[in-house]
Amino acid sequence: MFKSTFKKIALKQINATDKSGLNKQEAEAICVANYPLISNLAYRLWAEKQRSLLIVLQGMDTAGKDGAIKHIVGAVNPQSCPVHSFVKPSLEELAHDFLWRIHQRVPQRGNVAIFNRSHYEDVLVVRVHNLVPEEIWKLRYQQINDFERMLVESGTVILKFCLHISKEEQRKRLQARLDDPNKRWKFSQTDIEERKLWDNYMEAYEVALNKTNTEWAPWHIIPCDKKWHRNLMINMILRETLEKMNPQFPKSPKGINKMVIV
Repeated sequence: MFKSTFKKIALKQINATDKSGLNKQEAEAICVANYPLISNLAYRLWAEKQRSLLIVLQGMDTAGKDGAIKHIVGAVNPQSCPVHSFVKPSLEELAHDFLWRIHQRVPQRGNVAIFNRSHYEDVLVVRVHNLVPEEIWKLRYQQINDFERMLVESGTVILKFCLHISKEEQRKRLQARLDDPNKRWKFSQTDIEERKLWDNYMEAYEVALNKTNTEWAPWHIIPCDKKWHRNLMINMILRETLEKMNPQFPKSPKGINKMVIV
């Protein structure tokens, strides 16, 4: 895992095949041991209802956002863990500023919310495909930083994960979708067209990561050519974050311990 610092992030220097010196069995054992701890901490956060946790997942196609979501939701109460996917904006959303639809989905106090893609699409896809003029998307990095700082100051902890996959591993996963009749539904011709723009996306990602790697909402770069390693890194960071938040059950009303239900 790339530990967030405030030095320049260079994706080419981060090994997407990294396994943190572990094997699959060891990694899965750590995750299993962490599940009840994460579950308990998330339950306490829900009961406390004073703060929230926002998990942002960004990555190229096939990087494993859906798999990561399944892994996270499996460790917490789904009732307190809404998942929001940000696809092409609707006409109504386009009639507002680019953060309008995002702000409506930030987690309420007590919740752990997951963004499958996010406001970062507006400095990634939008930039690569020239969907708005450069003078507009260039302003969005600072607007994102200000938005995230406001959320943090309002009690939301933000975990931003960039799922870092190699171009070769993406090729294998796309081919696997074509080879397996049960997975072909996942494949789209646009996957091929987007893959042709790989270098453009890598440039856009590096700029976005460096301009929005802030003290209040740093990025975690997760090497994810190995799916089990992706799950392990997110699992460990999620546990550490919730432990640092250390949510507490609210104090009981005075005298409630003497109440008897008849």
